[in-house]
Amino acid sequence: MLSRIKDLAANLAPRLIEIRRHLHSHPELSGQEYQTAAYVAGVLSSSGLHVQELVGKTGVVGELDGTGQDDRLLAIRTDMDALPIQERTGLDYASRQPGIMHACGHDVHTTVGLGTAMILAQLGEPLPGKIRFLFQPAEETAQGSSWMVKDGVMQNVSSIFSVHVFPTIPGGSIGIRYGALTAAADDLELVIMGESGHGARPHEAIDAIWIASQVITALQQAISRTQNPLRPIVLTIGQISGGRAPNVIADQVRLLGTVRSLDPETSAMLPTWIENIVASVCQTYGAKYEMNYRRGVPSVQNDPALTQLMEAAAEEAWGRDRVQLLMEPSLGAEDFSIYLDHAPGTMFRLGVAFADRPNYPLHHPQFHVEESCIVTGVVTMAYAAYRYWQTR
Repeated sequence: MLSRIKDLAANLAPRLIEIRRHLHSHPELSGQEYQTAAYVAGVLSSSGLHVQELVGKTGVVGELDGTGQDDRLLAIRTDMDALPIQERTGLDYASRQPGIMHACGHDVHTTVGLGTAMILAQLGEPLPGKIRFLFQPAEETAQGSSWMVKDGVMQNVSSIFSVHVFPTIPGGSIGIRYGALTAAADDLELVIMGESGHGARPHEAIDAIWIASQVITALQQAISRTQNPLRPIVLTIGQISGGRAPNVIADQVRLLGTVRSLDPETSAMLPTWIENIVASVCQTYGAKYEMNYRRGVPSVQNDPALTQLMEAAAEEAWGRDRVQLLMEPSLGAEDFSIYLDHAPGTMFRLGVAFADRPNYPLHHPQFHVEESCIVTGVVTMAYAAYRYWQTR
């Protein structure tokens, strides 16, 4: 069956490149993937899948029936949205939408999902169970998975697979990670409230800017001195606003940031831990504060058995030298984790790096991929899906 899947992928390769380039040149922002969804639905319908549109607002679901001999339902999820970035790749098929770009590889993800569906529909023999393909909107805003789940896409799902490109792995290689793959990502808003006064008489005021700087410093120092370094936390204040004039002591400062962690227990205690530090600093200097801690997406925790299945499928398809075991997780976030609250799953990394030219990171205006990765991703996903039905 592996040779059959590889032959189908080789024959489909020009079409897959065409699909990816079309998606790349027509990017759409999170929650606005109307043309992308229509295009995806058309490809799925022409491949013989049962298609449902407008799932999770702008998502698409395609189902491939099996023989019914196995009552398990496997889901395969890929995302479709682009980023508000002006592309600077100079490609012939670069984005035609000013200020919007597929700089995170979701055009590749969608193509891998479509290619997998096309191949499994052409195998010549139905699979023992049903496969549900989820084409998700709004991953970049960490909303789309919740929209999809709310619309019932995880009903009866037994397991779920996904993929994400990785620019530090050579094109045509697969990255496998056991356990934590990505971080939990939460949003933090702090408002430090002091009292205004003349810049020449700071002792008569409560300087919110200076106190805010003490809060930032205290938080960063406390991470290194009070938290287990083997359970990393990254707290970044990315936006600060406050003050009215150079010679007026500010009475209010607003801080916006992100908080990342890998360990679920660590993640659970972070709001209280942060607030205790903020309260202590503000009390020391006579300020007040308001804190809004918004939970984002949890960490992606790859299921051991499904990850082992994915690793074995990739190794059989491409050889051990093209399969890398990733020793470190990413502190980036992925809302694939929302699906894992409903069924076990695994996400593999798809190498997209060039061997003979510069490689740019995700979310960079010059991000580009080695397109041979598409066939690698499709074969890996399709063969892993096939092998899923051989295990129990």
